[in-house]
Amino acid sequence: MDVRYSTDPARARGFDTAQLRRHYLVEDLFVPGELRLTHSHDDRVLLGGAVPGTEPLRLEPDDTLRTDHFRERRELAAFCVDGRGAVICDGTAYELERGDLVHVGRGAREVAFASRDADNPARFHLASAPAHRRLPTTVVRSADVAPVGLGTPASANEGTIRRYIDGTPVESCQLMLGWTKPAPGSVWNTMPAHTHTRRTECYFYFGLDDEAMVVHLLGEPDETRHVIVRNEQAVISPSWSVHSGAATGAYSFIWFMAGENYRFDDMDHVAMADLR
Repeated sequence: MDVRYSTDPARARGFDTAQLRRHYLVEDLFVPGELRLTHSHDDRVLLGGAVPGTEPLRLEPDDTLRTDHFRERRELAAFCVDGRGAVICDGTAYELERGDLVHVGRGAREVAFASRDADNPARFHLASAPAHRRLPTTVVRSADVAPVGLGTPASANEGTIRRYIDGTPVESCQLMLGWTKPAPGSVWNTMPAHTHTRRTECYFYFGLDDEAMVVHLLGEPDETRHVIVRNEQAVISPSWSVHSGAATGAYSFIWFMAGENYRFDDMDHVAMADLR
């Protein structure tokens, strides 16, 4: 398991490109036949990717968490980015297709990921946060999550957001997760920007062409930095950081967050004129 330690705004101001990438960018999430995890000390969030082949991939305990099993004190969301597969929880298989999600509550002992076609393997994006109570495992189908419109064409930020985990379709302890997709011709996401110093948020970008990239903004609003992000890479945004970006082509992203409160609209908006 890759471990990322917390950073403060004053230290981040002095980071060069390599340091920014090492602290905040998560690369190589999807490797065929592997399950990869990154743990952040910011709100103890954890993100990862699983690409099972002919055999299921099991979510094993890790000394980073120092628990008997992974879900002993955690909840987990697995989003099917591509392909068809199943998340197997304590012997029960939850079948998922592209755009479907399963939320696994605290306490499930055995969790594994399987592909229905090893030649076209499923690709699962994983998000996890500490949990204080047990909740049932719940599947959310893409067709059941209504898209909500965002932005305008004139601002190049038109798109849709689908909120999978926000206390409505799925009850969770502190994890929130959604899928945002800019409309054709729009490039910006989450602009105007905001922070929320009570929650850490992670963006997982996917659906980009091989030559495309996202210029992701992070840092304090008056001291921004940027990270170049490629397809199927993720960015960890500390609670004090903005999280916004623009791409050179079509893309989507999964966002998830966890922290002090459970309010989707807890956002400290930043005026465009105040960005630096």
